[in-house]
Amino acid sequence: MLLIERLIILVYVINLDGKPLMPCIPVIARLLLTQHKAKCVKRCPFTIKLLYQSTSYTQPLTLGVDTGSGTMGSAVVDTKNQVIYMSQTEVRNNIAREMKQRSKYRRARRFLKTRYRKARWLNRKNSTKKGRFSPTMVSKFHAHVKEISFVKSILPITKLILETATFDPHALKNPAVLQNKLLYQKGPNYGFGNTKAFVLNRDKHTCQHCKGKTKDKRLQVHHIIFRCQGGSDDEKNLVTLCATCHKKLHDGLLVLKKPGKKKGQLSHATQMNSIRLQLLKFYHEAIETFGFITKENRQMLGLPKEHYFDAVVIASQGEKVTFKTDTVLLKKCVAEGDYQQTKGIRSEQPVQTRKIAGFRKFDKVRFLGKEYFIKGRMSTGYAILMDVEGKKAALKPIPKFKDMIRLSARKSWLLANSAPSFAFA
Repeated sequence: MLLIERLIILVYVINLDGKPLMPCIPVIARLLLTQHKAKCVKRCPFTIKLLYQSTSYTQPLTLGVDTGSGTMGSAVVDTKNQVIYMSQTEVRNNIAREMKQRSKYRRARRFLKTRYRKARWLNRKNSTKKGRFSPTMVSKFHAHVKEISFVKSILPITKLILETATFDPHALKNPAVLQNKLLYQKGPNYGFGNTKAFVLNRDKHTCQHCKGKTKDKRLQVHHIIFRCQGGSDDEKNLVTLCATCHKKLHDGLLVLKKPGKKKGQLSHATQMNSIRLQLLKFYHEAIETFGFITKENRQMLGLPKEHYFDAVVIASQGEKVTFKTDTVLLKKCVAEGDYQQTKGIRSEQPVQTRKIAGFRKFDKVRFLGKEYFIKGRMSTGYAILMDVEGKKAALKPIPKFKDMIRLSARKSWLLANSAPSFAFA
């Protein structure tokens, strides 16, 4: 059963030495600020620092983290199972794409006649050392560590609970192996040299479009959904075609009416298997729990499926909770800076990465009484605004810099307060 009390917004407090104390209500914080006994150190979430020596008495607090490859949630409860902090963080998933783009630019520049750059991909220590993590996994691991460190910087956490999971990619792709363990030894290509041989045998070495009418004996395996469009290399996305039909298809002279298959999301499961081990090794004092336990407890409490509500259930370990705050801190991880200096075929157009009229990309601003983030800037004095989720704000006319108030500088994540999806009533 879910217990609901009068909702308030809490103010987080740190002492003169920078150590976190228990949060207070806005009335107390306002008095301390008015009497010049405290100062504001964070706007989101609102955090004050005491300017006098005080006692360091705190209560035990439990931090629950719902780990994830795309989105993670965190929540803090006290000994009375009162929720005093909730947040949801969107992790970056564009690092591999950005690095491939950077590699393409460097490769093209290396062979320009105007400049020669010696290839360096074989003598880089990071690419040859053992036990190396990919940049994507390093970023996701650091995102979890940063969120936990952030919570510990504003609240005196004494207990950490992590929800992790061990995924079986083979079972996710073929659930039948859970019923018959012998199928682990017999994959889809069992008895064949490769996937191409399996597809040719499945299609009986016959073109699946003309059925042999072209008399072309040259058979080729075609991706139904092109790989450049996210098509998978799975046999469900492959079909046998003769060379004549294959050429006509790529020339746009015929259309293949067959359902294909896009790449699956098993990469996230594989990443979390490794990130789980790294988190438990880094936080050796943490307690591990699992998703099926969280699901049962969340359903018993009557909470909807959200990452921050899962974190609440993890922190309370399934006990009845009371919400002392109705604010969810939304976070979106972004790059620390823009490094592209030019654009164009010959890099003839400079890209302004510094401030324009005192504003940078991803700065938090106030416009017409609402808070936004700068999505794009124009040297003519205009800016495109967006919310914390990256959705463009439909504002007409286009906002001007002179009508905005800069609230905070660009950081490695976007921060904004939001109301939870659950109606507290």
